[in-house]
Amino acid sequence: MLWQTFDQTVELGWDFYLPVIIFVSLIALAVPVWAAIGTSAILMLVMSGDLPLSLVGEKLFTGIDAFALTAVPLFILTGDVLVRTGLSRKFLDVAEALTCFTKGGFGSATVLVCGMFAAISGSDAAGAAAVGRMTIARLVESGYPRPYACALVAAGACTGILIPPSIAYIIIGLVLGISASTLFLAALIPGIAILLSILITNLIVNRIYAYEGGGQMTMAEWLGNLGRALKSGWYAFIVPGIIFYGIFSGRLTPTEAGATAVVVTIIMGFILRTLSLADFPAMLVSSAKVNGVILPIIAFSAPLAEALAIMGVPQGFVTSVTGLTDEPWLLILLMIGILIAAGCVMETTPNIVILAPILKPLADNIGMNEIQFCIMMITALGVGFITPPLGLNLFVVSGITGESILKIAARAVPFVLCMFLVVLLIAYMPAISTTFLPEIYK
Repeated sequence: MLWQTFDQTVELGWDFYLPVIIFVSLIALAVPVWAAIGTSAILMLVMSGDLPLSLVGEKLFTGIDAFALTAVPLFILTGDVLVRTGLSRKFLDVAEALTCFTKGGFGSATVLVCGMFAAISGSDAAGAAAVGRMTIARLVESGYPRPYACALVAAGACTGILIPPSIAYIIIGLVLGISASTLFLAALIPGIAILLSILITNLIVNRIYAYEGGGQMTMAEWLGNLGRALKSGWYAFIVPGIIFYGIFSGRLTPTEAGATAVVVTIIMGFILRTLSLADFPAMLVSSAKVNGVILPIIAFSAPLAEALAIMGVPQGFVTSVTGLTDEPWLLILLMIGILIAAGCVMETTPNIVILAPILKPLADNIGMNEIQFCIMMITALGVGFITPPLGLNLFVVSGITGESILKIAARAVPFVLCMFLVVLLIAYMPAISTTFLPEIYK
């Protein structure tokens, strides 16, 4: 019924349906997403005749001609340097010292270090790979089944796009014309809420199955362990400190904060003698490969968004959905369902560039704050990182350990449920994502 209403409202023809069919077919054939988006967008423009094909090249350029996008490669490079300098292991030492007194201490430390890494790199896959290599073997030695250990790392790494600074928030801010710094402020509480929900879920599961025992220690012993860890690795927190203080104080833009973080991390690597000039080619190539996936998608999204807007797809979607029900809580639930389903089959970047312009008018129609909408969207898409069939983090940890993706996904179910609950809280409680915002954004 929804699709029939939508079709009648927009009066779509083969100039819409054929490109959509081709897009789905190319994705199913494992063609790169940017190529699928570009092919569909160009075909849509040619068949509709609404926009001269000569303007496509210009749209490709303007799609990535944004200063804010410079922050993306900088944060990715910071994450690579962080791993190669060994600073990420200092995060793990401090996280382990913080949680060593709890039942399931190293599991909790794994979740915390995922959050720490997320606060620097802004990438979930990078976090899953870096933290997975450091922790999965030790989690298994501590008593965790290997599939569950993999699921724990995969879930914790979801914070890569949820805790600011996040590449996903930079992209959605660019697509919808919202300041990335504002989104970082709004994402602070939701990101921490996701981290705590994963941590608490692990503690509950560990209490039920007794995977890992807790250390019996006095307060003095715990403080002593924590003090030694901080004394040994305090300097690792200079980098996230610069990023957070610079962005949240307004002294640095996200791009400037990313550039500063790269320089400081490199200098620390040279001082510690854990980084050399010979490491630079591999680091730059690794970062370039990640950027080579993200930026073409953003570039080709510009002509696609133009074609969809000319056809009236976003407006038609709003009209058809609100024609079925005008209950805001139902419409919010519908948006969440669409986002989680999309996150299960496609990566975050194409989902943002395709769905954000379509769902944003619906959120506006029910009076949802645009900042709250962005936070809800990214958090809902984050659930898709640990859900089949795509589940990027599942593939990353499976590639590291050789464990079956289906076994990891089965053990990730409790984390999917806890993250879904946080998504609902964000969607129905605006204060969670607007607490730290200036009044003009509330």
